[in-house]
Amino acid sequence: MSRLESIERKIMTLEALSSLREGWRIKGLKTVFTNGVFDIVHRGHVTLLARAADFGDRLIVAVNADASVRALGKGGNRPVNAQADRAAVIAAMGPVDAVVIFDAHTPYELIKALEPDVLVKGGDYDPEQRDTRAKNYLVGSDLQRQRGKETVVISIVEGYSTTSIIEKSTRGKN
Repeated sequence: MSRLESIERKIMTLEALSSLREGWRIKGLKTVFTNGVFDIVHRGHVTLLARAADFGDRLIVAVNADASVRALGKGGNRPVNAQADRAAVIAAMGPVDAVVIFDAHTPYELIKALEPDVLVKGGDYDPEQRDTRAKNYLVGSDLQRQRGKETVVISIVEGYSTTSIIEKSTRGKN
């Protein structure tokens, strides 16, 4: 198999990923889950994925579908890159073992179905926040608590965000 084929094989449906996840569970492998838009991949994303992978043996990354990104209100020009392209870039990263694209507003159903051992998110989330309407609520943390599983928040790398990259490039054109 070529290297490109091995990257493309990491991108899968929920059904295929659920089967793979079950195999990892049977082998006793600790699975980590994170999610995001990953529109213009930057150092902050690389740091998040590398640190997330350190919490287990296998890393699953859920990438927001294009419609999901638009629903998040990231701006009229977002996503910059199409979901298939964003998924391919994430799948090409060394720490990543599997990628799934999701259409929903949140990855809650994915987390419910995949039952990760560790849920990881970057930013200003609070894994102990129980109010689902709170800005710092971490989606899926309730499932992790119910299952006795771990939830981790990794500090963001200051100065790196897709929004700031877009703003900087726009300022440079004026």
